[in-house]
Amino acid sequence: MEIAENYLESVIKLFNYYKVLGDKAIEQLSPKQIFESVDSDKINSIAVIIGHLHGNMLSRWTDFLTTDGEKTWRNRDREFEVQTLDFELVMNQWEEGWQCLFDALNSVRADQLTEIIYIRNEGHTVMEAINRQLAHYPMHVGQIIFYAKLLKEGEWNSLSIPKGKSGSYNEAKFEQEKQVKNFTDDELDRLR
Repeated sequence: MEIAENYLESVIKLFNYYKVLGDKAIEQLSPKQIFESVDSDKINSIAVIIGHLHGNMLSRWTDFLTTDGEKTWRNRDREFEVQTLDFELVMNQWEEGWQCLFDALNSVRADQLTEIIYIRNEGHTVMEAINRQLAHYPMHVGQIIFYAKLLKEGEWNSLSIPKGKSGSYNEAKFEQEKQVKNFTDDELDRLR
């Protein structure tokens, strides 16, 4: 497989992995908990984080090859304000943002990775723009997971190797034949 095609396949798997981690963290909460904040001046609720991701994803990935990634219709500051207390609406934003990202990534051809696109008038190769968001979105998913763990009432269902289970996890891995594959293949199966 060509390096560029491998890269595209890998980033799509990674973005999907982080989306699923966010999904699994949110599923462990009651709908009202995504709107909770221990200090709204300093800590965004999960709903606010989702609103920011939604705005960023739509702005960055809508017509991303032909228009600037910071759309004139985006109001970034408003993303950090509580817009609604409607759980279903917030979750629809979560899905819509990720779908916009995946639709855009699935449209990229390997030969387009070195094309220049703009975000706030700053030129990036398509690959650099993807990498920029591959660093940005998991950071926010990590915030969602951390906050969900704080808010969770009752036992937390681990999204990674549970505490005290690293030895048995590694043992099972090393019992398998060596193989070349993306780590997310097994992880997504485990999470689902």
